[in-house]
Amino acid sequence: MSIGELPVSVNAIVGASPVPALTATVGVYIVACRLHTLARKNPLANPVAISVLLMIAILYLTGTSYSAYFAGAKLIHFLLGPSVIALAIPLHHQTPRLRRALVPLLGGLIAGSATAVASAIAICVWLHCPFVTVASVAPKSVTTAVAMLISAKIGGLPSLTAAIVILTGITGATLSNVVLDTVGVRRDDVRGFAMGVASHGIGTARAFQISEEAGAYSGLGMAMNGTMSAFILPVLLPILSGWLI
Repeated sequence: MSIGELPVSVNAIVGASPVPALTATVGVYIVACRLHTLARKNPLANPVAISVLLMIAILYLTGTSYSAYFAGAKLIHFLLGPSVIALAIPLHHQTPRLRRALVPLLGGLIAGSATAVASAIAICVWLHCPFVTVASVAPKSVTTAVAMLISAKIGGLPSLTAAIVILTGITGATLSNVVLDTVGVRRDDVRGFAMGVASHGIGTARAFQISEEAGAYSGLGMAMNGTMSAFILPVLLPILSGWLI
């Protein structure tokens, strides 16, 4: 078989059955987690980042198009929703504490969410980006499934949003502990909530490595930020864009 024929063949195989894409995705993530463990869980060896790089290499070397791969991996994309809902289980264990800390949490949510959106818009304005780019980048700190829906609603490109969201999560998971240690944040609940608001699901996975309490609060921060952004961004962004861009 010639090299020129290989992409067509592989695309046909991947598109015909979800098994190759699912097997490759899960296998790559297992390898990435193993490498993360071998690196003594160094934040720089983030398993999500490693998985993305490995999958890009596999798709390139096999000549598989992204559309063919995604068609086979739709099940994993679908499971993003249930995985977010499953975070309610550790949250339930923290219910009494959550009720007592509702006001501080709301304050932290507003500050964190506003900072995330403002920083994204400010960078885009500084770089003279078009509105479609601003709309794609604005929901960068919202979990992927929700961010893509918000992006589509406000005039962005969901595919670009997904890439920015993943990059934001990887950056947050990598640097969060260093930043929080530097500013003197020691409590697991505060650390977790900050990680969830700033770096959504990937940050939440990192928070669970700290403790179940940190993971629960991170899941809460992620959910609250996603909910608030879904209501506010479609209203706020057109106003800001008309003023700034």
